[in-house]
Amino acid sequence: MKGSKKLLLVMNSLLADELTAINQYMVHSEMCENWGYSRLHNAIRKQAMDEMHHAEWLIERIIFLDAAPTVSKLNAIKIGKTVSEMISNDDKDELDAVQAYNEAIRLAREVDDQGSVDLLTKILKMEEGHVDWAEIQQAQIEQMGIENYLVNQAESPIA
Repeated sequence: MKGSKKLLLVMNSLLADELTAINQYMVHSEMCENWGYSRLHNAIRKQAMDEMHHAEWLIERIIFLDAAPTVSKLNAIKIGKTVSEMISNDDKDELDAVQAYNEAIRLAREVDDQGSVDLLTKILKMEEGHVDWAEIQQAQIEQMGIENYLVNQAESPIA
């Protein structure tokens, strides 16, 4: 089934965003693991896995619409040097993703592609969950201070 060229360009742009997010989240996750923040490592790793699903679903849809997915393009990756920077960078990217998915959904409706609307809406809801998570982390850091926040991100030592 042939898809709208304009929508396919947007979907490939979203795919680049997702592939970039996977890399950024994986680096942040491994940095947290290295620093001993295993709870944060696991939470960020889960988000990387979500982004992998998003990329997979976009690839499937692009192929279904008789186009070639562009998997060789990445955007600039913003690696934080501290946990606060990581969460802030990831939050900004997720807010951009929410905006991009909303715009893509509008376009998919314009070109009368309900299948893409459904997929993009599913991904949008997950991205909104990532924004919510980041905002909760930022609020906790602000309310309890970074030191107390990070204590909660480390696993208790085994006695």
